[in-house]
Amino acid sequence: MKTLFCCLFLFSFTLLPSHGAEKPNVIFILADDLGYGDLGCFGQEKIKTPNLDAMATGGMKFTQFYAGATVCAPSRCVLMTGQDTGNCWIRGNGAAEAQTLPDADITVAEKMKEAGYATALIGKWGLGELGSVGHPNKQGFDYFFGYLNQRHAHNFYPEFLIRNDEVVTLQNKTSPLWEEVRISTQKPEDGAGFAAPEDKIEYSHDLFVEEVHKWIGDQAKEESPFFLYLALTIPHANNEAGRVLGDGQEVPDYGIYADKNWPDPDKGQAAMITRMDRDIGAIVKQLEELGIDDNTLIIFSSDNGHHQEGGNDPELFDANGPLRGMKRDLTEGGIRVPTIAYWPSVVEAGSSSDHVAGFTDWIATACDLAGVEAPPKTQSISFAPTLRGDTENQREHDFLYWEFYERGSKQALRFGPWKALREPMFTGEIQLYNVEEDIGEEKNVAFENPETVARAGELFKIAHTPNPMWKVKK
Repeated sequence: MKTLFCCLFLFSFTLLPSHGAEKPNVIFILADDLGYGDLGCFGQEKIKTPNLDAMATGGMKFTQFYAGATVCAPSRCVLMTGQDTGNCWIRGNGAAEAQTLPDADITVAEKMKEAGYATALIGKWGLGELGSVGHPNKQGFDYFFGYLNQRHAHNFYPEFLIRNDEVVTLQNKTSPLWEEVRISTQKPEDGAGFAAPEDKIEYSHDLFVEEVHKWIGDQAKEESPFFLYLALTIPHANNEAGRVLGDGQEVPDYGIYADKNWPDPDKGQAAMITRMDRDIGAIVKQLEELGIDDNTLIIFSSDNGHHQEGGNDPELFDANGPLRGMKRDLTEGGIRVPTIAYWPSVVEAGSSSDHVAGFTDWIATACDLAGVEAPPKTQSISFAPTLRGDTENQREHDFLYWEFYERGSKQALRFGPWKALREPMFTGEIQLYNVEEDIGEEKNVAFENPETVARAGELFKIAHTPNPMWKVKK
């Protein structure tokens, strides 16, 4: 009998998360188009981000962490499924069919539900519309509030948002995109009730923050752990609401940048980032007040590199820091993103990791923390050992891979210290950079390293699987 008891005890112990007996709450905060150099803790000097800087001081910076893609939708698909853009369904910002998560895909949210977590997505989805199999409620999220349609999310003063599968009417004025968005999201044909008084505006980011505080407060009353995916729209370019403020990026106010001798779009860009920082700080404070901060992991990252849309000048802020390129590039500036892990009871304060990881790894990491098996057929490796300081047991990638179909086509690989680029995809000449020595990818060393170039060519073949929705245009 004693032997049976011991066996049962050991079996039950193995089902618990490997860091301890209590499953952590998990919050993944995703900024939209935030550059590697846009935060103070990653070298920014003009834009103030004290709360994210404090999280980095109290947690871990990942200095070689990669987004899933160089634009929005495929990057979020990689984050949710753990499949890179050589294998996932959504490989670009395309038509609805090409931008809807298939029912067969297993998402992070589905695995967390399997582990007993309450799950919520607040913010921008972009992977499935109302009535489709890609809707968040059909992809593992108990609760959703925000934008389903990616283009709709470019308007920060929208006429409506979506809560689960219901329309939430707001008080904002109709924008030029309203009719197109209304049709694409299957709203009532007459659009009745969506026009609003001119004296009332509702900034969607602020609504998301309010919703987050309410949802976290509700979950704190429950016994089950929670997983929150907060997909912010800030600091993506936005001026579809008729330029509510200034001549570019729209924010309720320019805050501490109002008196700067900068163009209005730059004031708006900086104000968005500082507003985001303020609100993330308030979330951390709420967790502390609820007494659940020690058992809550917060991951903060960006869906791709910085942009130069809406009239802002990224050179003013040195938005990509030491990196080359930006959004829509597969150079480091387009895909290497500022990433912070904050978990007071586990992650070493003031630590920094050069572990090469990325969005593909999130599903394996979340499953590791929740005590469930990661889904098969992904390119995902848990970085939970790195979070715990157990670097000896941290597995490494043979390679990371990206492909991109806009403005021609291109591919990229990261393997060891090497970065390989090829444009056009499949047929272009391979460029090679040692990004550990040349982070700015200034010197193409392909000629001096023919064996490494040949290795890159083989990896390019291995990494790509055909997708009928995504074909290289000849």
